[in-house]
Amino acid sequence: MKWLFIIPGLFIALVLSLSFYLQPNDFIGCSDKPVAGSGQCEKADAIVVVSGGDTNARTDEGIKLFQNGWANSIVFSGAAQDKSGPSNAAAMRLRSIDAGVPEASIYIEEQSATTQQNAMNTHTIFENNNFSKVILVTSGYHQRRSELEFKKENQNVTVLNHPLLKDKDWSFFWWLTPRGWWLAGGEVAKIIAFYAQGGTS
Repeated sequence: MKWLFIIPGLFIALVLSLSFYLQPNDFIGCSDKPVAGSGQCEKADAIVVVSGGDTNARTDEGIKLFQNGWANSIVFSGAAQDKSGPSNAAAMRLRSIDAGVPEASIYIEEQSATTQQNAMNTHTIFENNNFSKVILVTSGYHQRRSELEFKKENQNVTVLNHPLLKDKDWSFFWWLTPRGWWLAGGEVAKIIAFYAQGGTS
């Protein structure tokens, strides 16, 4: 009889643990706009958005942060999904320009096909523009691994997490769908591989 309570309890604990672990968020408690002298809630040098999954939703979240004054620059990173067309980063750039972001504020990196490459290939942009504090935007399930890769490849840059908590692939109810478990499980496996290969946070 006790298993009727233990099994649901373990399931709930698993779901909550995965949700919190995969989606680190450095802006809990912050308002919509930055506040000077508030530590974590202060303005950054740039917003960095990596493509993949629901790229449009990630882009729109980065645009919203830019328009709310969280940084004066925005960096889009991602190669072309369809090699015959423009890169993801180029498409993200056009989407942001259409939304009113000034072209001079946009930087793009068009070669990255993996999260590790996103982190490595944006390093030059950070270095050339003296970006020492960036806000990293990606889908919730992808946030933890992105943070690990970006901190590994950009050790002199403060990386702040801003996960997109809801897009076409992910939401608070991710655990109700097979795709949600596929995404969460895949990220856990890749994070384990990251550490197994000598990665550091």
